[in-house]
Amino acid sequence: MKPLLQFDETLLDNKDQFKDDFFKRKSLRHADKPLELNDHVAKDYLFPTLYSDVTCAIGIFMCNYDKAVQLMPHPLMKPVKMPQKRSLVVFSCYIYKNVLGIPSYNEIAMTIPVLINPSFSPPVLPMIAEKMFPNFGYHVFSMPVTSLENQIRGNKIWGLPKVTQQIDMKKQGDYFVTTAMEESGETYFELSIPMEGKETHFDVSSNLYSVLDGELLQSETNFKADFNMNKYMKKLWNKNNKPNHEFLKLSDTPSGKLLQQLEMEQHPFQTRFAEGMNSSFDLSNPNYKAPK
Repeated sequence: MKPLLQFDETLLDNKDQFKDDFFKRKSLRHADKPLELNDHVAKDYLFPTLYSDVTCAIGIFMCNYDKAVQLMPHPLMKPVKMPQKRSLVVFSCYIYKNVLGIPSYNEIAMTIPVLINPSFSPPVLPMIAEKMFPNFGYHVFSMPVTSLENQIRGNKIWGLPKVTQQIDMKKQGDYFVTTAMEESGETYFELSIPMEGKETHFDVSSNLYSVLDGELLQSETNFKADFNMNKYMKKLWNKNNKPNHEFLKLSDTPSGKLLQQLEMEQHPFQTRFAEGMNSSFDLSNPNYKAPK
């Protein structure tokens, strides 16, 4: 999908696309004031933002722990530890077919699982026992999108590092392939996720942590879907085994080199693919106070 660089003052009237019971869990509300997108356009969005009929492909890779630390924008953020001095990078690729009030767009959320000011930081456990770690969540370190409107929303409301780029997503044989391109048109990121796997139901609520004007924010994200999932648990201990398929390709371009610095391993730790996902993303929690 090529970047959509234009927007006007109107909001889409598409509430009829969000009738599933999932969307009845929270009441819609407006922010304290409309968001100024530029000098001429301000919009009074409803929150949480709702997404229906989403196609989602996820690849989770091991990376160098110290390199992950360097991407943290706040001193209280600490990457979740994995064995052998590693952490995790999660690439979540979305086709947002229906977005409340907003035209459809593609997006890649590049995240690192984190703990906020942890007094106890064991390896692996926060990933499989989230409820034991109320300070667990995800930090987005890069977030290309195909919509300038959504870049501005992400930058101004949550402090998310959104950039507007061309992002193409398609089915290719047994894989769902996502490519992201520099402004020059050169591909710097290609992720191939198998569409088959063990069917696994997810109904998840997680925290996303970001920094806006120096303040640490906590925002809730929710999603529900049946994913086809592949786990490669041997990756916990086998550090450098090469896959038979090239899951992740990074080019020697500016954006590609930034990702290469994480020293990600070639074989994923886990993959997930789903169609028809429902999800939501809320404003930051006004009552959140970072632990001291």
